[in-house]
Amino acid sequence: MHFWIPADAADGKNQFMQMFSPTRKPEPPTPPAADPSNGMTRVPQAPPLPAPRPAAGGVLSAGVSITGDLKFGAELVIDCELEGSIDSDGKLTVGKNAQVRGQIRVGAVTVLGTVDGNVTANERCELRAGCTLRGDIEAPRLVVDDDATFIGSAKITKRPT
Repeated sequence: MHFWIPADAADGKNQFMQMFSPTRKPEPPTPPAADPSNGMTRVPQAPPLPAPRPAAGGVLSAGVSITGDLKFGAELVIDCELEGSIDSDGKLTVGKNAQVRGQIRVGAVTVLGTVDGNVTANERCELRAGCTLRGDIEAPRLVVDDDATFIGSAKITKRPT
């Protein structure tokens, strides 16, 4: 490949100049480092791969507004406005910006935002500090943090078999 060099003020001539060499010179391999303590040669190892992350679920972020019923698979984080029911055997996290108006029937739920409706969880229901839940709860395990607002009744049920 060639490229054009415009006229220089010193010599006043335009020139073509080669940008890449037509033949590539191979680089010599780097010899492995010798361990001075025992005279053995160490071969450099490749950097470790990052640990695989578990499969993540979906996220409905702030600014989203949904009217209707919602179903999901393994895990969902909602931080939006939702009017309607939520059904799943998976884990639901209601983010601190979320406002849910409707029934929630899931495997497990953690509430950080606002829920106006009844909650049924097959495994556990957690109400975190700063959340508001106005409705009834049915779950085998119920965790309520200090500063969580809960207006309704709670029924501790047996785990489904």
